[in-house]
Amino acid sequence: MTEDMSQVEVKTFSENDKVKGTVTKIEEKQVLVSIDGSKLDGIIPISELSSLHVEHASDVVKVGDELELVVTKVEEDALVVSKRKADAEKAWEEMKRRFENGDVFDAVVNDVVKGGLVVDLGVRGFVPASLVEDHYVEDFSDYKGKTISFKIVELDQEKNRLILSHRAVIETEKEQKKKQVLKNISAGQILEGVVQRITNFGAFVDIGGVDGLVHISQLSHNHVSMPSDVVHEGEKVQVKVLSVDLDNERISLSIKETQPGPWTNIEEKAAVDSILTGVVKRIVSFGAFVEVYPGVEGLVHISQISHKHIGTPHEVLKEGQQVQVKVLDVNEKEQRLSLSIKELEEKDADNHIEYELPEETKGFQFGEVIGDKLKNLK
Repeated sequence: MTEDMSQVEVKTFSENDKVKGTVTKIEEKQVLVSIDGSKLDGIIPISELSSLHVEHASDVVKVGDELELVVTKVEEDALVVSKRKADAEKAWEEMKRRFENGDVFDAVVNDVVKGGLVVDLGVRGFVPASLVEDHYVEDFSDYKGKTISFKIVELDQEKNRLILSHRAVIETEKEQKKKQVLKNISAGQILEGVVQRITNFGAFVDIGGVDGLVHISQLSHNHVSMPSDVVHEGEKVQVKVLSVDLDNERISLSIKETQPGPWTNIEEKAAVDSILTGVVKRIVSFGAFVEVYPGVEGLVHISQISHKHIGTPHEVLKEGQQVQVKVLDVNEKEQRLSLSIKELEEKDADNHIEYELPEETKGFQFGEVIGDKLKNLK
């Protein structure tokens, strides 16, 4: 009679049937459960507890837990059931919904493996290393146990393939923030930013969720050969917004516009009649431009180069030559500086010749000379 009852009970279950069970005992390699509506015990092999590798069954379940299970094998005195498959069926439905809706959700990183991260979502989700952050990460060991936001970027249930991305979440957030910042930013604003990247042509500065370019010509009032000579990554800087291109989402910034210019207080630094040392930067037909302070050039007009008459400035000066100059006039507003070299040079003796009468004429009066001439005419 009992044997007949057991046979009846066993025949009522088939593979892939969904059942409910309560954990009654946890062993080293399996978990025992009582199956609702059955006198047969249910056995969950440790490999069927989770989509992830499990060392100890007690890490996944505890006595008294009520579980949804799937029958994987019907034996004479027990049912082999799977929590993993039951979880997976529910999980795939949920993952499909999230994938179709483009949902962002939080999940715990269960493991760090070669090539990326593993997340248990009822099914095994994999996060390739390139999709963890929007920048390079050398060591992912600190990520284990962290709760991170993800978005599903690839789903194939038949291949049991579920690819997640945290990078996609970051990029979406940055894009939204960028649009907001672009709406609120305008030319002329002075902002604080952080240098993010340095290139040969300038530096990209983060001004609150969006990067703007400080061209090399806008890094300093002084000549800059390499941007890295002036700024470094992570440095906080003040910048002035030069222009905003909403269509192309480009922002032009300037650091030098926030700093005192080379002409600031020039009337004090280069007062009239002061003597300065400078370097000849450019020679033109009408004179030479001499740099007396970084970024400050004054003109030495050709008439102020030498006491001697010269045809071209090249006769006396050459580019790169160091000279002393005297300030003749200075105008900070118009950024104009008039200089002189000849004012600091002594006049040549050749320019001050004392003309004398010939020796034989000395001692004669002018009238006498005229009288002799008149006699000769008679």
